[in-house]
Amino acid sequence: MPVSRTFKDRVGRGEFVITAEITPPLSADAADLKQIALPLKGVADAVNVTDAASSRVHMGALAAASLLASWDIEPILQMTCRDRNRIALQGDLVGAAALGIRNLLFLGGDDPKAGDQPDAKPVFDLDAVGLAETARRMRDQGTLPTGRAIAGKCDFLIGGVDAPIDPPAGWRPDRLAVKHKAGVEFVQTQFCMDASLLRRYIARLADAGLVPSMHYIVGIAPLASSKSARWMREKLFGTIIPDAIVARMEGAKDPVAEGIRICVELIAEFSTIKGISGVHVMSPRNQAAIPVLIRDAKAQLGRALGTPVPRI
Repeated sequence: MPVSRTFKDRVGRGEFVITAEITPPLSADAADLKQIALPLKGVADAVNVTDAASSRVHMGALAAASLLASWDIEPILQMTCRDRNRIALQGDLVGAAALGIRNLLFLGGDDPKAGDQPDAKPVFDLDAVGLAETARRMRDQGTLPTGRAIAGKCDFLIGGVDAPIDPPAGWRPDRLAVKHKAGVEFVQTQFCMDASLLRRYIARLADAGLVPSMHYIVGIAPLASSKSARWMREKLFGTIIPDAIVARMEGAKDPVAEGIRICVELIAEFSTIKGISGVHVMSPRNQAAIPVLIRDAKAQLGRALGTPVPRI
């Protein structure tokens, strides 16, 4: 990789990381992707590249991730199970390794009926757990599941997704434990902007031995308005935004600035919770706020850009 300190290095050393996310444009011109990605260079510790997000066509994630790497922006390549069978997925994994793309995030993918081509046929030959197991075997044994040897090295860091909940009595993180056993080493979550709930949830993960052995990165968003906060809670499965935050947004004279302030405060608090390895900033409709938010958060944490975040 062209970066001097990798995402794997950072989480491996226990740094508090801040990652971001972009959706590649529907464009055959790399300059359009560069315009979106370049503001995050040297700001985010790594940048997720979504894979046909919302079941809509965009520039291919593997090509977009390779372009980011060529611009010294470390990518996290998202791969969904929705659109390709295991042969195509395995081929893309080999291709990612050949291109120097190490960070992978596996997820099922949105139903095509939710996109703009609802007649598209979903594949789901593998689920995210099966894909993680495949990537782990390719890395650790150097073979496909069939036993065929792979030339070269597939030096992957394998990621998965999660949605925190307020755990009831007796609850156990069985699904996450299955992912961890399959080879998932880091997790990025759906939006969760409730520190108290996270403390309770992470405590259960720790009881089950899942953290800190698995790096847990919490999804947050720089909210643009109280209306968008309510929409996210209602429409995006697993999203947690407390009423107090919605009320703050309602009373703000400048909601966009207030949304950034809320995130900066949350990042500082999340950094004190043992078992949380970082935050993942997502805001497809407010992309310009992401680098501002990350810069402010790093300043709050006492971290200069490009240097480690000390654990509080």
